[in-house]
Amino acid sequence: MQNPRLAGRYAKSLIDLSREKNQLDLIYGDIVQLQKLCKESRELLNLLRSPIIKADKKNAILKEALIGKLNPLTAAFVQLMVSKGRESALPDIAEAFIEQYNKINGIQKVRLITATPVSEDLKSAITQQLKSANSFDKIDLETSVNELLIGGFQLEFDGKQVDASIARDLRDIKKQFQQNIYISTIN
Repeated sequence: MQNPRLAGRYAKSLIDLSREKNQLDLIYGDIVQLQKLCKESRELLNLLRSPIIKADKKNAILKEALIGKLNPLTAAFVQLMVSKGRESALPDIAEAFIEQYNKINGIQKVRLITATPVSEDLKSAITQQLKSANSFDKIDLETSVNELLIGGFQLEFDGKQVDASIARDLRDIKKQFQQNIYISTIN
């Protein structure tokens, strides 16, 4: 996030407006879709960040790309960001909006990284374990695969990381061998 304060303020204003209009969940769906589009399309990010392309051209392109996909309130917000020259902050604003929405609704974002894909049964078991151990109401579990872990998992939530991977165990063993704690040093 390039400017978290700016993104947080715009996200809060959009949340406040959508709450006022009783459309928070609809706007949340739009913002998730917009964030997904920004993550998947490098061209869209380049368009938003380009200082060469004029605001009216960006607005026309965004209207065409998002027409019928966004709620009128979300579309008006995107147009406002473009007209104010803040379109490059849209991905950050979307991220801040989702964080604030999750906080309002008591949703805890949890990231699970494993060496192999995880089954739905294991996902639900991990979710239940986290709910009971940490008294979370709702959990948004995001999974990803990183083969470099070799085995085990990494769990990230609430600014904490639990690393129970084989790769971490191997690094720890390597450190122990390098320190050679089993042989006393001769003075």
